[in-house]
Amino acid sequence: MERTTAKRMVKQLVERSGSKVALKMESRFPGGRNVGGKYTMKDHSITLYLEEIDKQALRIFGTLDVAQDVLKIIAAHELGHAEDKELSALSEQLDTCESELEGKRIALRIEENAWGFARELVPEVDPVLMDTMVYCSLHSYREAIAEGIA
Repeated sequence: MERTTAKRMVKQLVERSGSKVALKMESRFPGGRNVGGKYTMKDHSITLYLEEIDKQALRIFGTLDVAQDVLKIIAAHELGHAEDKELSALSEQLDTCESELEGKRIALRIEENAWGFARELVPEVDPVLMDTMVYCSLHSYREAIAEGIA
């Protein structure tokens, strides 16, 4: 994805959200995982990984035709973390929880909060694309909880 276009699109989302988050864009996520974006609470910043976002569009939808929408979805999700009023408390609970299952439930709540914000921020995105991204993102969290209960 072309960096200038991506920056313009994401800047519009940041403005729409009213967030004061710092925005960074890189090509690839370090460490070999396919991560499209991350929020860093320490410096209140979002980093988006453009090549990883393209890879996700191809892997999940089979085409780069939706890459710009995938960028919007991922950026909106990361903005959801940045603007989550519960994140600090949930992160603290995550650090001090007493069981692995409890930790998985807290991690899922953090992600669900961010996805709820994302859905509100980008209503213009095709709901099928959004639902698919949310499903793919939350699947491993929900599966881990189900395994912990079984």
